[in-house]
Amino acid sequence: MPLHVPAGSHILFQGDSVTDCGRDRSAGADVNAALGHGYVHLVAARATARAPGHRWRFSNRGAAGDKIAELAARWQADTLDPAPDLLSVLVGVNDAWRVVDGECGDIDADGFHAAYDALLTRTRQALPDARIVLCEPFSLPGGPDSDFDEALAAQVLLRQKAVAELAAAHRAEHVRLQPVFDEAARRAPAVHWLYDGVHPTPAGHQLLADAWISAVAAGPPAR
Repeated sequence: MPLHVPAGSHILFQGDSVTDCGRDRSAGADVNAALGHGYVHLVAARATARAPGHRWRFSNRGAAGDKIAELAARWQADTLDPAPDLLSVLVGVNDAWRVVDGECGDIDADGFHAAYDALLTRTRQALPDARIVLCEPFSLPGGPDSDFDEALAAQVLLRQKAVAELAAAHRAEHVRLQPVFDEAARRAPAVHWLYDGVHPTPAGHQLLADAWISAVAAGPPAR
């Protein structure tokens, strides 16, 4: 299934550690190292192998540990300045985790929605023709105990709802990932897909990459 993306497009992935996945930030890093070893690399590998003449350029700007506030702090330099033709964002699980952990200073779900909304508004103003893909955060049982897992799932759900609302409001594509991992967890234990309830294993990254490609290959929504 080829991507429904014009030839020569710059495709930029933004997010937290799930996107970062050990990418090499050093100047002159080879293309494999710069993309990390997760779903971004898998998307680029599959897409460019199937359509070698499209000359797509892939960039990974994910940063491990980022919440929406940290994403906002580097948005200009790491998202707007590179001026991607297609921007993919996956963020929210760290915001949910920190609330469950009880860390002071972290924003609630309403604050997450407002901060994310502001970033997307800035993006539409700076890059009016960019295609935006919003991936929902996800989780499976795998935390320190069942109470934590339930509390995390509830907080993640609030941010999933925010992502769905923002995708509709900003004419962005919405990639649902929780159903993908819920279905996978019926085929193998949760730890096979997410080794700690939030970070994908190689198998989990493949699921994520497949879901992303399927969504983007379907084409952008009508405006």
